[in-house]
Amino acid sequence: MSQETITRIQGGSFLIKEVSLEDVFTPEDFTEEHRMIAETAEQFVANEVVPRIEELEAKKEGLNEELLRKAAEIGLLGAGVPQAYGGEGLDQISSTILAEKTGRYGSFATTFGAHTGIGTLPIVYFGREQQKSKYLPKLASGEWIAAYALTEAESGSDALNARTKAALSPDGQHYLLNGTKMFITNAAFAHVFITFAKVDGEKFTAFVVERDFPGVSVGPEEHKMGIRGSSTRTLILENARVPAENVLGEVGNGHKIAFNVLNFGRFKLGASVVAGVRYVTNEAIRYAQGRRQFGKPIIEFGAIQHKLAEMAIQILCAESMVYRTVGLIDAAMCSIDKTSPQAAVETLKALEDYVVECSVIKVANSEILDFVVDEALQIYGGYGYSEDYPVERCYRDARINRIFEGTNEINRLLITGQLLKRAMKGQLGLIAASQRLLAESLSFPAPAEDNGSLLSVERRLVASAKKMFLLASGVAVQKYRDKMAEQQEVLSLLSDLVIGVYAMESLLLRVLKGVGRDGPARWGLQAKAAEVFIHSQLTALEDKTRQILAATSEGDELRTHLAALRRFAKAMPVDVIRRRQEIAQKLNEAGKYCLS
Repeated sequence: MSQETITRIQGGSFLIKEVSLEDVFTPEDFTEEHRMIAETAEQFVANEVVPRIEELEAKKEGLNEELLRKAAEIGLLGAGVPQAYGGEGLDQISSTILAEKTGRYGSFATTFGAHTGIGTLPIVYFGREQQKSKYLPKLASGEWIAAYALTEAESGSDALNARTKAALSPDGQHYLLNGTKMFITNAAFAHVFITFAKVDGEKFTAFVVERDFPGVSVGPEEHKMGIRGSSTRTLILENARVPAENVLGEVGNGHKIAFNVLNFGRFKLGASVVAGVRYVTNEAIRYAQGRRQFGKPIIEFGAIQHKLAEMAIQILCAESMVYRTVGLIDAAMCSIDKTSPQAAVETLKALEDYVVECSVIKVANSEILDFVVDEALQIYGGYGYSEDYPVERCYRDARINRIFEGTNEINRLLITGQLLKRAMKGQLGLIAASQRLLAESLSFPAPAEDNGSLLSVERRLVASAKKMFLLASGVAVQKYRDKMAEQQEVLSLLSDLVIGVYAMESLLLRVLKGVGRDGPARWGLQAKAAEVFIHSQLTALEDKTRQILAATSEGDELRTHLAALRRFAKAMPVDVIRRRQEIAQKLNEAGKYCLS
C-alpha cells in the first residue's frame, strides 16, 4: 500500500474514535524496498555483529567504530539523513525497520541507536544549513560518531534542572560551557555531542559540541550490569569553548529539541527491542525442543507451552503497536515540505502530536522484553543463569530499557498528563466523551450485541476498554480537578489503561486487516492470539479501573460506577488454554516464532 493513502490522524484520538483499517500500517504493508532494507539489516547484524559479541562485551578498542563504519558502507547510518547531506533520505518506516532489525544484540542496538537517533536527528531536524552541511555527511558516512548529552547528577527525568552553564564570551564568538553530563552512550569514541546547557544560568539551550574543542574531555568507562558492549562515560566540560554558531536551534529553546528528540528516541527504543524479543523467544523454543525431562522434550509440557505461547503473542502485539505508530508519524512527516523555512516547526508539531503513542510504545515494549527474557530464563532453568547461555546476557541487557529515555514511571505520568493537558485545552475531545459516558452510566443502556463475525466479541471488548478509561479518567478529573497532577498513582493506573487499549486495538486491527486482505485461513492463528491477549488484557484493565474508582468515589456513586464497569467488562470467557496450546504447537512445528 502507498503511505500517501493513510490519513493523518490526531495523536491520542484512538481513545475516542474508531479507526479505519485503511489507516493502519502493519508489517504486512511493507513495500519490496522495505523488505530489502529489513533483510540487509538482519544480515549485517548476523554476519558482522553477532560473531563479535564476545569481543564487544570485552570492550575491544575500536570495534564499535569499525562496526558502525561497516554499517555506514551499506547505508545503515544515513537512513534518516537527507540525500543532500550524504544520507539515504529514507522514510520513517524504513528508519524504524532499521531500528528494529539492529536490535537483536542490546549493546550494539544501544550504540547504533544513540548515533543514528538522538545523536544525529537533532541536527537533521533543528540544525541550520551550515550545521547540516558540516556534520551530517560525516555522521552518515561513519567518519564521525554522535552522542547525546542531557543527563546530569541532579537532572535525570527532571532535565530542566540541569546545572551545566553556558556563558557568551566577551567578543561574542564562543560560549564557555561548564558542567558534567552522565551516562553518555558512545562517549569513548564520539566526535560530536548534542549537549544541553543553561545560557546565563537560565536559558536551556542545545549545542553541537565537538570532542576536540578546548575544555572537552570524558571520564572512564562505567561498569554496568548490562549492555557491556556499549560505551558509557561522563562528558566533562571545563570552560569548553563552543563556537556561537554551534547553538542548535535558538537560545532558550533547547527543551523543544531535547524533549521531542527524546520522544522519537523512546519510539525507536520501543522498536529496537522487538528484535531482541523475537531472538530470545526463538532461543527459548530451540532450547525447549532439545531439553528432555521425564522422558520427553520440555516443549511438550503444558507449563512450557503456556510460556512460549504468551511470548509469541507479546511479539505480535509489540510489532503491531510499533508499525501502527510509525505509519501515523510517517503520514504526518510526508505532508511536510522539506524545503520550506517552516519545515523544522512543522516537524516539531508532527513529533509532538504523537508523544503519547511514542511513550506507550516505549513503556509497553520495554516491559514486554522484560517479560520475555524472564520467561526464557525460567525455561532454561539453571542453565539460563549461566554465562554459557545467551539468555543470561539478554536478561541483564534488557533491564536498562525501562530506565532509558525517561523511566517508565515518568513516561506513565507523561502519557496521561499529555492527554489531560490536550483535553483541557480543547484539543482532544476526552472531556466531552467522558461526560457522555458518565451520563450513559446512569441510564443503564442495553449491552451491545455481538454479530457473530470473526473477532466481533473482541471488537466490543476493545470498545469497552476505551469506556473504562473514559469512566475512570472522568471520575478522577471530577474529584481532583487542578490537583490531578499530584495523584501519581492514579495517573499511572490511567496510563496503564491507555497502554492496554492501544495494545489491544493495534493487535486487533492488524489481524482484521490481514483477514480482509488474505482471508481468515491465513490469519487463524493470529486471530487466536488476539482472542487470548484481548480477553486477558480486559481482565487486567478491569482491575485497574476498579482501583481508580475506589480511590476517586465512594458510597452510592461508587456503586453506580462499579455497576457501569461490570457492564463494560461483561464477556463470556474463551478457552485461552486451548488457544495457547494451538499456538505453542505451531511454534514447535516451525521451530521458531511464526506469527508474523
